[in-house]
Amino acid sequence: MAKSIAVTEQCPMEIGLNVLSGKWKLKILWQVSKGAVRFNELQRRLGKITTKTLTQQLRELEEQKILARTVYPDNPPKVEYTLTDLGQSIHPVLKSLCDWGTAYQAAIPPINDSGEPLTDAAD
Repeated sequence: MAKSIAVTEQCPMEIGLNVLSGKWKLKILWQVSKGAVRFNELQRRLGKITTKTLTQQLRELEEQKILARTVYPDNPPKVEYTLTDLGQSIHPVLKSLCDWGTAYQAAIPPINDSGEPLTDAAD
């Protein structure tokens, strides 16, 4: 579960890191920032995340007012996750992180499975 230190007692950077910490939260937020998504679709998009872990991460983000969970009374019940207004405010941060990752990827030479730089076969 998320750490329960009062938000007013923390440095703003610590607050941001607390909300975004963990292996899956940024990936979840990136997927949900693209539009409403159902649980199973989100799990498929994320790959090797367990149902338990995804449920736990979604609950934390919901408790932190970043995600909204909407249950539709269909049979079977349909549940969708979207960013709240507060959650929407993180979209520029996610976009900047993606842009930085793209620039970093371009600046670092590609490596093979052994961790060695790839060389051009023509060399």
